[in-house]
Amino acid sequence: MPDNRPSWDVYFSEITRKVATRSTCIKRRIGAVIVNEKHEIVATGYNGVVRGAPHCLDIGCIKDEKNIASGTGHEICPAVHAEQNALIQAGRNSLNCTLYVNAFPCKICARLIVNAGINRVVTSGEYTDEEGLDILKNAGVTITHIGLGDRNDVVGNEK
Repeated sequence: MPDNRPSWDVYFSEITRKVATRSTCIKRRIGAVIVNEKHEIVATGYNGVVRGAPHCLDIGCIKDEKNIASGTGHEICPAVHAEQNALIQAGRNSLNCTLYVNAFPCKICARLIVNAGINRVVTSGEYTDEEGLDILKNAGVTITHIGLGDRNDVVGNEK
């Protein structure tokens, strides 16, 4: 009987889509999953404002108000990125783990990924941040792009 189960990469990449549904951002819904070498989920994270702050879903997006393009002006946005939240949840348990994320990490997240000891990133998102890509490559982090076809879209993700 053929094994038609999804590969581990597809399985965990699909989970990022479900995690992303918890996002409180009106522009992009991003989910991240950190997985150890035994294929166990160590932590998950999604993008949203810091604890206790009003959600963008409730008060609107400051980047929209200031006409700042998606993927830029990270320092203006009050949100913590999905990768950052997953790394915070994992603590040092992320050493030698794989990070699955449905958007390519920005340069800020790439630096955190390297310092957290993540050794592999699997993304279904496009490489939109060349600096982030360079940081990961120069640190020896393996990068795998996985195509999920039309299943890649999460409501609210913009190109």
